[in-house]
Amino acid sequence: MSFIKILTLISSISFIVYGIAYFTSPHMKNEFRRFGLEKLGLLTAILELVGAFGLIVGLILNSILLISSGGLAILMFLGVLVRLKVRDSLWVTSPAIFYMLLNSYIFYKTII
Repeated sequence: MSFIKILTLISSISFIVYGIAYFTSPHMKNEFRRFGLEKLGLLTAILELVGAFGLIVGLILNSILLISSGGLAILMFLGVLVRLKVRDSLWVTSPAIFYMLLNSYIFYKTII
């Protein structure tokens, strides 16, 4: 299995877990309240799940991988901006930075 496929699987599994966590963990909903984005929590969870499954489908269809990894990179970029706005520490912001960079890398490697 190629390195990019391994990274894609890691990202997809992570986003499935994060997406499901919104529905099962009060902590996730509380975070969106803390951000002042309560109404966007459900949309974010759905986008994470769609992106995660898109990454999996993208292992077969390159165009879907491009769209999904690009979308998740943008979603995580926005997550980093929100964390900066609420003045979260670098430690708390680091997962969003990591997944933004990871999906940006997948996107880049898919293009070339």
